[in-house]
Amino acid sequence: MAGRIRRPARPTQVRDQGRAVVFSARVGAGHDAAANEIARRLAGAGLQVDRHDFLDQLPGAAGRMMCDSYHNMLLAAPWSYQMLYGALDRSRALSLQVSFFSALSTRRMLDAIGTDARVVVSTYPLAGQVLGRLRANGRLRVPVVTYLTDYSVHRLWVAAGVDGHTAVHDVAAAQARALGAAQVVTVDPAVDPRFFPGSETAKAQARAKFGLPAEGKLALLVGGSWGIGDFDETVRDITATGLARCVVVCGQNEDLRRRLIEQGVQHVYGWVDDMPALMHACDVLIQNAGGMTVYEARACGLPVVTYRTLPGHGETNAQYLDEAGTAPWVRDAADLRTTLEKALQDRPWDLMPDFAADPVTVILGMAPQHGPDPLGRIPKQRDRKNRRWERRLRGARLGDGQGEFDFEARGAA
Repeated sequence: MAGRIRRPARPTQVRDQGRAVVFSARVGAGHDAAANEIARRLAGAGLQVDRHDFLDQLPGAAGRMMCDSYHNMLLAAPWSYQMLYGALDRSRALSLQVSFFSALSTRRMLDAIGTDARVVVSTYPLAGQVLGRLRANGRLRVPVVTYLTDYSVHRLWVAAGVDGHTAVHDVAAAQARALGAAQVVTVDPAVDPRFFPGSETAKAQARAKFGLPAEGKLALLVGGSWGIGDFDETVRDITATGLARCVVVCGQNEDLRRRLIEQGVQHVYGWVDDMPALMHACDVLIQNAGGMTVYEARACGLPVVTYRTLPGHGETNAQYLDEAGTAPWVRDAADLRTTLEKALQDRPWDLMPDFAADPVTVILGMAPQHGPDPLGRIPKQRDRKNRRWERRLRGARLGDGQGEFDFEARGAA
């Protein structure tokens, strides 16, 4: 899959193409970043786009409690998240229980979708579970597409009833198909177009902007928007190699930022609004979880190394990123120097894979053409006409769930 990630072309503004609804969740920033870019491209294709946070669709404080629990597990007891993540992936019964809990959001999600939507997109697995169930039981007649944000595909990412899935690499597509996902298509990552390969001039300007040294190699350390990970040890290990100075982004973790400054780390930042420029300033990205930051770095031409991974999805993403040749996984500190040397060469490993299609082209290929008849939720009180609609829609499902779409994918982006 050699080639390069193409900077998305500015779409032609075409109006009156219908309405799209996108569901994400504020657990970290990766799901939201993907949803924002998909929404932007859908709007560029002429659709009216509504964005919703799945956690806000749950009753009362349930969504906030779910987010806080996840955050606290990663921060204070990562071993507990490792156990939960593994149990949910291995046990279909336990996954079903989580899925049923997610169904508490059904009424609000149906209200958000309304009666005139053309397509619904999910970038968060629990939202996909609810939408898939609504499609399967006939309460929703709008096509549902799940955008798989990671290289590793957890069981909860796949729900019966979802019409199609987009995967950011063939290794993720294969996992999704093995779990029974319908209509899996490999696509370009939905990355903001501000992330693109920078020149030497752009590097010099970015270093000046952030007060970084003009000369020498810089390693950019990230731990997501929450700044979670073994940063103290990672900084120590990279510094010990003598190959690069560390530039650390702590996100919203102010305690981490203060602690690193007290330890004498020179280049430490909290939340950074201009991540493209900071990536242009650096020579290698060290990350611990996979996901959107990896795609953004590679779109900038920045080599990626996985080190001291987070539990759960961090380890599974590391495994498949390594298997795909996207980012080597350093499991032992003794191997860090060799991997960094390779990353910092003038011509490191092949950075820019060539995927199959623009995700929005695929999403719209799964949606009906905009027309005068409204689409959307099926009223709860069903009549014969509604039952006929359901039978027709079930009969119109694409293939057997394993086929591909009939369009020229490489020209779509």
